[in-house]
Amino acid sequence: MTRTIDDLLDAMTLEEQVSLLSGEDFWSLPAIERLGIGKLRVSDGPNGARGGGGLLGGVKATAFPVGIGLGASWNVELLQEVGVALAGETKSKGAHMLLAPTVNIQRAVTNGRNFECYSEDPLLTAELAAAYITGLQSQGISATIKHFAGNESEIERTTMSSVIDERSLREVYLIPFEWSVKKAGTKGVMTAYNKVNGAYASEHNWLINDVLRGEWGFDGLVMSDWFGSHSTAPTVNAGLDLEMPGPSRDRGQKLVAAVEAGEVSRDTVRARASAVLSVMEWTGALYDNRPHEERADDRPENRALIRRAGAEGTVLLKNNGVLPIKSVQRIAVIGPNAKVAQIMGGGSSQLNPHYRVSPWDGLVEAVGSDNLSFAPGCTNDRFQPLLRTDLKVEFFAGRHLAGDVVHVETLEAAETFWLGMVAGGKLPALDFSARLTGSFTADKSGTYQVGIASAGLAKVYVNGKLIADAWTNWTQGRTFFEEGCDEVVGSVDLEAGRPAEVVIEFASKDHATLGVAAFRAGIGLPMGDADIAEAASLAAEADVALVFVGRNGEWDTEGSDLPQIELPGRQNELVNAVARANRNVVVVLQTGGPVEMPWLDEVAGIVEAWYPGQEAGNAIADVLLGKAEPGGRLPQSFPVRWSDNPASSQDPKIYPGIDGEVEYREGVFVGYRHYDQHGIKPLFPFGFGLSYTSFAFDAFSIDDSAFETDGTVSVSLDISNSGTRAGSTVVQLYVAPQNAPVKRPAKELKAFAKVPLAAGKKQRVTMSLDARAFAYFDVDRQRWIAAPDTYRLLVGTDAMTTVFSGSVTRSVEIELRP
Repeated sequence: MTRTIDDLLDAMTLEEQVSLLSGEDFWSLPAIERLGIGKLRVSDGPNGARGGGGLLGGVKATAFPVGIGLGASWNVELLQEVGVALAGETKSKGAHMLLAPTVNIQRAVTNGRNFECYSEDPLLTAELAAAYITGLQSQGISATIKHFAGNESEIERTTMSSVIDERSLREVYLIPFEWSVKKAGTKGVMTAYNKVNGAYASEHNWLINDVLRGEWGFDGLVMSDWFGSHSTAPTVNAGLDLEMPGPSRDRGQKLVAAVEAGEVSRDTVRARASAVLSVMEWTGALYDNRPHEERADDRPENRALIRRAGAEGTVLLKNNGVLPIKSVQRIAVIGPNAKVAQIMGGGSSQLNPHYRVSPWDGLVEAVGSDNLSFAPGCTNDRFQPLLRTDLKVEFFAGRHLAGDVVHVETLEAAETFWLGMVAGGKLPALDFSARLTGSFTADKSGTYQVGIASAGLAKVYVNGKLIADAWTNWTQGRTFFEEGCDEVVGSVDLEAGRPAEVVIEFASKDHATLGVAAFRAGIGLPMGDADIAEAASLAAEADVALVFVGRNGEWDTEGSDLPQIELPGRQNELVNAVARANRNVVVVLQTGGPVEMPWLDEVAGIVEAWYPGQEAGNAIADVLLGKAEPGGRLPQSFPVRWSDNPASSQDPKIYPGIDGEVEYREGVFVGYRHYDQHGIKPLFPFGFGLSYTSFAFDAFSIDDSAFETDGTVSVSLDISNSGTRAGSTVVQLYVAPQNAPVKRPAKELKAFAKVPLAAGKKQRVTMSLDARAFAYFDVDRQRWIAAPDTYRLLVGTDAMTTVFSGSVTRSVEIELRP
């Protein structure tokens, strides 16, 4: 006989119900063997399913393009395909829920997690998120949309209060979550670390109970971010079902005691446990008692999908006829990202990929190596190059490197996260020490830089001499989710070919919020003027020079915002030097967001490729060589300079925040709405992207016959591929109220369509708008209001380019419930 969830809850003791409300370990809930209830398992996402390993190493997984790369595709169907594929990946890791997608709005261009989010625009984000969730959940894997809400910066993110007025919350920051609930039926929601208007998101009754559950009808599971729960009774009463990870810090016996003290009712605990069981039932975890198994499934269909998705998200920003490269030519391949595959950002979304294809690899595969030459020119590392060598790790109980060695293991590189239990499960990650021993052999003689960053205390010795000390005066910085210090760097003279002994000493320390012990050590020889000159000389001998510059996952990472949006290091100098040496220079950017481009007028072509997953180099080569269309359009405006962006201000209260608060004082004027409001011309506008073909637009029409009665309008036009090859365009529909009763943006994106067409083909496209598309949120009335007004309808190819426009007028108000 099948037991209902109510039957199970009736059969449970209070302690058993409470046990379901916090994790047993980092990635799973406890089973209740007495009732045959299995374990619910989760896996980090959103550009892959890492499984139950740590942030480094572990079972190999498939790396898909990052959020901003998928956002740049503007392709709803593609996002659904990716969701379906990621469901398979999640199953291969024995998990039932994927911690994805990330849908926070790209408010500040320096947000360290900008790469993980889709767009600066709420509608584009919402459409893509709903498609991703629909695909994922069609295969029985639950999405866990995050981070609810107001997590638009990584600075002091575990304590900062995002001060956001309700109208801006409703019209911008909550839209992706609302659509994911109402349109895609997401089964999971993850709360943010930060506070919203003074209350932690994990205990925010208005957000969770009133809005998410009450207004939107969410019936799934609400979980905390990892270590993002700060209380017992307040989180449970506010609607937070699940505290993660385990073992519990705030629940367990504390929650049982809170019930007995009358601080939490038994009905509330039952409701929280019911939400957990409902998702377990939906995913099949409820009676899943199979042994936990993780597989590395490297599927050909996923390889092909990632390669296609990478090209679909690649944005062609400038092209003076240099692209696509049509014939066999001498190609200079230059830059720090040319032979390094930058496939993902840093933080909890990173994984151990099956493989990495660099741009150099992709070009060699496509055209062979005979016509290619290479020079790095400069570096773009945030830290010293990672020390990659076998390291013997000896573990000691306690923090003093004393006593007997408890456990010995080996690391393949000088970087690791220790979580939960370490030393083969013998020691807690927050109370141990370790000595690591290995070697480094220099390729060239010279003065090398040695760097160490650690969430814990660490020292690096080279040939017995202390070179880098992050122990004696350890100070909290911006590494390891703000639990680590900034990199401490020392120097040492090394002789080429002679192995040097490297010893790293580490001890865990008390933590601020997250239970992380970690370190990263690197050794590198600085590059200089001669390296830039060599790259320029190489370019002078080539027909085309491809310069691969940008950032990497050290810069674009969870836990740390960017200091600015200039290209790191000497990359601007490198681009200028190569441009002086060769007229046919194409700059290929790989970044998690906008960069300043002081060399814009000096180069023939610019391509933004983002971090497109494990097929990065193949996707980039496909676009450069014309085997694939650059299908991307910018999901985020690129400002001329950092100070032009919406979060820029002389007042630190607006960004990065001060005294524990960051004020979203720009209100609804975020992204392109900000540039419109202030008359600032961006470097490249929202929605912008060039094609290898051309398009014509014709037969524009508006059907507003039902606008006065129910607020609906449809807009139609013909789109023709007037070029000589297949391609795609993105047609965008903006609504511009003319005499609004409140201050509104000059225009807002309300519909879009990505249209692929063969050469010479034409297609009729219709975009529909409902009453909500014309509405603003009236805080006093707690209603969406489509006011009597004349609304301009602007159809364009980006936020600054309109190809058709028209107007619709209504004389009566429409009032809509939230």
